[in-house]
Amino acid sequence: MIKTPDLIASLATNLTPVRRLRPPVRRAARWLLLAAVVLTLLAVSQGLRPDLAQKLQQPAFAISMAASLLTGVLAAIAAFLVSLPDRSRLWLLLPVPALGVWLSNIGYQCLAQWIGVGPEGVSLGEAARCFATLVLTSLPLSLSMLVMLRYAAPLRPTAVTLMGSLAVAAITATALSLFHAMDATAMILMWNVGTAALFVGLGGLFGRKIFRWVAPRTLSTRD
Repeated sequence: MIKTPDLIASLATNLTPVRRLRPPVRRAARWLLLAAVVLTLLAVSQGLRPDLAQKLQQPAFAISMAASLLTGVLAAIAAFLVSLPDRSRLWLLLPVPALGVWLSNIGYQCLAQWIGVGPEGVSLGEAARCFATLVLTSLPLSLSMLVMLRYAAPLRPTAVTLMGSLAVAAITATALSLFHAMDATAMILMWNVGTAALFVGLGGLFGRKIFRWVAPRTLSTRD
């Protein structure tokens, strides 16, 4: 029978080194830096909406865009925090105040502009460009969030995916406000609220399956 010291020595010999994860806030900052790069590239390729300076002078628009951006920042931080087992789930409440301001402001704009929506309010070409911006923003941010959280997130897959999806949705909504004129009620609901609901819903339904595909070893050790 092998002695305990020899067993410990043999096990220690075959161990592979494990790299510690960086602090969650630092990893969130790296993801947000990537988001800033994506928005900058889109601004260079597409250009900002021509009436952005005038729109920023309107309190409703400025508050809505600031709230969506803040929601994205806080949701990203919350996603990286709750991915660790020693962090409280209360961090999930971090983006709630900004999210409430963002959604309530969207609702106010919809009510205020309901009468002003006409048949030629949004053209097909503008809708197509909005969809292209949505894909070009959300796809790289979603994939990068998935890769950065692939080893820690399986501990709380649903909560982490919900926060990550909310972060992507809010940053995407900010991009749409920067690059496209979306004053029509239908466009505001479709791209802002609809995008957030889509990402959050898919994250809640398929969070564990997604992480099982990205990091199968991590999840197989827990099952």
